[in-house]
Amino acid sequence: MPALPRSYHRSLRFLCSVLAGFYACFTTAGEITVAVASNFAAPMREVATAFERATGEHRLRLAFGSSGKLYAQVYHGAPYDAFFSADQDKVERLIVRNLAIPDTRLTYAEGQLVLWSADSTLIDTGSAVLTTDRFRKLAIANPKLAPYGVAAMQTLGALGLEEATRERRVVGENISQTYQFVASGNAQMGFIALSQIYRNGEILRGSAWRVPRALYQPIRQDAVLLRNKAASSPEQKAASQAFWAFLHGPEARSIIASYGYLANPGDREPLAVTEEVTDAQ
Repeated sequence: MPALPRSYHRSLRFLCSVLAGFYACFTTAGEITVAVASNFAAPMREVATAFERATGEHRLRLAFGSSGKLYAQVYHGAPYDAFFSADQDKVERLIVRNLAIPDTRLTYAEGQLVLWSADSTLIDTGSAVLTTDRFRKLAIANPKLAPYGVAAMQTLGALGLEEATRERRVVGENISQTYQFVASGNAQMGFIALSQIYRNGEILRGSAWRVPRALYQPIRQDAVLLRNKAASSPEQKAASQAFWAFLHGPEARSIIASYGYLANPGDREPLAVTEEVTDAQ
């Protein structure tokens, strides 16, 4: 077969460069992967839907788990583009280790702890139910992995009930599993995130006592963009920047607040959760 002339190769290279440029002009959509603490799963799904609808081009892939496990995955090279922790410490450690971009750090929410039962009549006297024999199992998230577990243990300590409840405590790997223990009835009640049972000013079902914030350290939840070496394309960078801008906007803040989080530094606490709450319709 005769060799092709040089002019043919030049023309082919030129055509390829033109097509590449043409494609770049019209391909601006990017997809990023976001690691999200379990307590924030429901609001993040709603925020992601709103973001994708607002931009019409960018997409988010969501991965959920305990903050501790997600942190370990990032530390060992998991290809996440952003990390939403249930505390501030893990984000700080990623920044110190040069695995996250410091200027992108934000406190996206402050979580609220609640003692909850799927039984609408169980928690009718606030924390006093913890001193009774009306329950067999009390669920908490693993305090070694989950900030809400830390808050639960701080609350029990402040109430002088850490030792009294020791034999009845069952530990979930994360706050989602803790919620499942209670929702399924395997535990009669448990300390969970208010966001798991709260929408637009009311408890969805069961009975609850919102733990006074004085009994545990604030659960300030930070997020940060990560130095994902695999995410080097302009499209992914554009998606990350667009998503971060969206998080600061009123639509995202409104969604976050609707789940019972304090979404801004000046926020008041969510609408009061009374000592006894009946099933919401």
